[in-house]
Amino acid sequence: MPTDTLLADRVEIADLFARLAHLLDEKRWDDAATVHADDVAIYSPRGEIHGIDEAVGRLRRSEAAGEHTQHLTTDLLVDVDGDRAAVSANSIVHFYRDGQAPYLTNGLRLACVAVRTPAGWRLREYRITLAWSQRN
Repeated sequence: MPTDTLLADRVEIADLFARLAHLLDEKRWDDAATVHADDVAIYSPRGEIHGIDEAVGRLRRSEAAGEHTQHLTTDLLVDVDGDRAAVSANSIVHFYRDGQAPYLTNGLRLACVAVRTPAGWRLREYRITLAWSQRN
């Protein structure tokens, strides 16, 4: 694969993770298809989710009035292999209420599979592991 294509893919995949964090923090559930494949599979401490409709439904049901999140994703490692990429990252998620310091912070490890689609790179699978949690 030409270097410029590989670099472009890596930038687009990094952007995908930034867009996911913003989507979650801004509660833009209707934009889930801009980061997830239709057949997305999500494995987390909260259970399994299969398909974008189930993912959006779970996000909507998990909303708590007045609760906000701030997702910080770092240490992104991307291994592109054609139209698939293995991606790992660390994520810190702060849970807070308007004007208050976070009351809960979670440290997560993400292991993902991204796929190239006609609309661009999308997350097809991700596994979320809770590394630590701190109540503030």
